Amino acid sequence: MITPREAATIMLVRDGGDSRLEVFMLKRNLQLDFVGGAYVFPGGAVDVGDAEIALDCTLVSSENLDANLSLSIEDGALRFWVAAVRECFEESGIMLARSSSDDLKESANFKERCALLRDQLNQGKITFAEILKSESLVIHANDLAYFAHWITPEGAPRRYDTRFFVAKAPEGQSGKHDNSETVESAWITPQLALERHERGEYELVLPTKKNLEAISRFDDVESLFDYLKTERNVVKVAPRMIAEGNGIRIVLPGDPDF
Repeated sequence: MITPREAATIMLVRDGGDSRLEVFMLKRNLQLDFVGGAYVFPGGAVDVGDAEIALDCTLVSSENLDANLSLSIEDGALRFWVAAVRECFEESGIMLARSSSDDLKESANFKERCALLRDQLNQGKITFAEILKSESLVIHANDLAYFAHWITPEGAPRRYDTRFFVAKAPEGQSGKHDNSETVESAWITPQLALERHERGEYELVLPTKKNLEAISRFDDVESLFDYLKTERNVVKVAPRMIAEGNGIRIVLPGDPDF
């Protein structure tokens, strides 16, 4: 049996031109072995470096954080927050870490500097920890709301134990695919993404589809975050694969065949 690898994914949201909630999505390169061609949120596996950053209180602030991850802060839960922020920067170019005064993001050359740092990070010339230190940035864990927990079914060739987060896109940062792992990017309403999936235009894996359905209930960012401020119990979703004819079908907890 394949042990699921820890991962983190982030749904970046903003209010669009008509004040409707939009989410940032990326199309994965068709040449990739894992869900090639699918539309996804920024995210990926948790790295050793993420856990090391999470232990450095000068790089991560977790004041008053209610992790609700089935893990405690002492057990290293913050590595998921760090992984989400790092993957977001690698895949979208959007930097969620911030300086204490936010003066960095207001500087004229912030976008240009972030683009250069992103390229260097993706080329392995610099680490994410080095970026945070050199730019005097801190990950504020409360900027990310923990939203969902999915585990890839047994029998899949790759398995992930993934925490999903929601964060507001910083002003002035619109995001862009990296032209390597991802080849397209878009800000899109959850409803439109789901409609395109139904028409066969967007390939969506099950967790992406279900999380789009979940945030599609909210008209704007304010109403979504009003909900996220309420006391919630994030339930682990572990689908199963069952044989059906010559193929397989994925069933969820609560389905009659689960």
